[in-house]
Amino acid sequence: MSVNVASEMRPIPISADNTGAANLGADNPAAVPWIPTDADIQHTHIAHWQKQLHLDSYQALHRWSIEHPTRFWERAIQQLGIHFQKGYRQLLELSKGIENPQWLVGAKMNIAQSCFLAPAAATAIVFQRPGKPIEHWQYGTLERLTNRVANGLAAMGVQKGDGIAIDLPMSPESVAIYLGIIKLGGVVVAIADSFAPEEIRVRLKIANDYSLIKVIFTQDAIWRKSQVLPLYSKIIAAQAPRAIVLSCQHERDNIWAQQPLRTGDVTWENFLSENDQFEAVACDPNEFTHILFSSGTTGEPKAIPWDHTTPIKCATDGHLHHDIHLTDVVAWPTNLGWMMGPWLIYASLINQATMALYVDTPGDVGFGKFIQNARVSLLGVVPSLVNSWKRSQCMNDLDWSAIRAFSSTGECSNPADMAFLMTLAGHKPVIEYCGGTEIGCAYMTGTLLQTALPSTFTTPALGLDVVILGETGQPSTQGEAFIVGPSIGLSTGLLNRDHHSVYFADTPRYGIPRSLLRRHGDRIEQFSTAGNRYYRAQGRMDDTMNLGGIKVSAAEIERIIQPLDRVQDVAAIALSPSNEGPSQLHIYVVPSPYYPLNRERLFLEVQQQIRQRLNPLFKVHDLVIVDTLPRTASQKVMRRKLRESYPLKVD
Repeated sequence: MSVNVASEMRPIPISADNTGAANLGADNPAAVPWIPTDADIQHTHIAHWQKQLHLDSYQALHRWSIEHPTRFWERAIQQLGIHFQKGYRQLLELSKGIENPQWLVGAKMNIAQSCFLAPAAATAIVFQRPGKPIEHWQYGTLERLTNRVANGLAAMGVQKGDGIAIDLPMSPESVAIYLGIIKLGGVVVAIADSFAPEEIRVRLKIANDYSLIKVIFTQDAIWRKSQVLPLYSKIIAAQAPRAIVLSCQHERDNIWAQQPLRTGDVTWENFLSENDQFEAVACDPNEFTHILFSSGTTGEPKAIPWDHTTPIKCATDGHLHHDIHLTDVVAWPTNLGWMMGPWLIYASLINQATMALYVDTPGDVGFGKFIQNARVSLLGVVPSLVNSWKRSQCMNDLDWSAIRAFSSTGECSNPADMAFLMTLAGHKPVIEYCGGTEIGCAYMTGTLLQTALPSTFTTPALGLDVVILGETGQPSTQGEAFIVGPSIGLSTGLLNRDHHSVYFADTPRYGIPRSLLRRHGDRIEQFSTAGNRYYRAQGRMDDTMNLGGIKVSAAEIERIIQPLDRVQDVAAIALSPSNEGPSQLHIYVVPSPYYPLNRERLFLEVQQQIRQRLNPLFKVHDLVIVDTLPRTASQKVMRRKLRESYPLKVD
């Protein structure tokens, strides 16, 4: 089936031509563009695809990818070398409608096998533990440990389809555990290692209602900012099932390692099988591999299953939009409780590159030295992390010359912060990457053959399209973003929500043929500068506020306040007194530690910034000073909690 999008639906084509690119940042001094050279362009996988397909522009490639989804995904699968135990008889079948596409019909596969296509002697992971030298793990070493995990689980009676939880920091062992579970045909239930016991319990309960969780992998403690913090004790408090307990492998002050294990719990060393050979269990492509949870910014987290096809989207985005080559070293401070954890595994290993893992916090120079010494070439970040680097200047004197590109996701970024990030590697591009767990990666992003402007996207992801609809429901340059499928990676079910209600109920149909649009909930702006088209994220539609009859997103307000010297972190919310009358703007600020706190002066600066740079009619009702903002494990601001706690605030 081909999916054609009517001309009034299609986003205005984005030119890869750099004519006039030097003027792109004219309206924002911080927004200095990165302009690819001919050599940069020719090095990319995308340019190689264009040449082989005889397409003369990136726009033509994107158009081809959405008009011919079966040809696009078949080519991606072939380029990545995805391994099948039994080939598919049909790549895409749509008899159940656009909401329920069936991919790789008739195939048998186990996506973990596609993570070990590189030579056994190639470097799979470069890693550093606290106070230890850098380690290099070969693909063969990782695969043998993966097999020992799978055999150890089988010896415990774990079978295909069983749930196995992981509450661990990102390490070579956690990667092997993750892939070992999938190789066995199990279902990973990943939980961020920062969660409190109640948050762990909630996620275990949601997943347990789908598939009984047989065991959980955890660690005695975690190392953060020169402190050893308990983890195993939180698992006990959450009443988690039988635990396999690793050690954080740090001798100093590791008092948590002395805690005796519960009856039935075992150490990592006693769990591991000596058998390092294991034949991957054959699975249907749509069988679950991983249950992930949304960030929970608006209530109980959604439980989102990934299957054996979802990693193909991760690896394809890595191959094309991040241009990952065999020689690349990819780092992204994350863990398996956030979608960028499995993304890092699949985007790196399926592309036969190297992933770089650092167990401590990425907020100080220790992380920066690791990036330098590991020769990282693609570094992923969240914007709030970059802002902290900018304010502390901790990364300024390092050699990051190996970096070819950065990538940013998790929240809306600030152009000044992204421009600063670019300078850390000698002015290298930032690929903005916007999507979600239920997409398997991104729907809006960039490339390394288009001019990159800080804090902007240049294209919908290859393999899908995006439509922006305004308040009237018609195509617009500003409004809610809807996804045009089908695409590998898009979820087809949720464990604790009605999938149709969340993503498709009451969405319009557009295009020829009339295609049902998929709701995502982001507010996106499309704009032109120097003859090129760009997109800018404006936050979630849930965070859009109406101030005096004018709609504005929280992200827009925060973006213009964040650059103030006296502001370290900021969040904007709107509240209506007694839920009646017009909304009032409330600003939460974490003040900069480098300036004396003067609330009255800060209030005036914030108000002036909003009136001068956004709208003179917007009035700040209250400025709340806080030590920290509530954030999810993926660093999204939880504005819901700010709204709920406002009456009880203490300045």
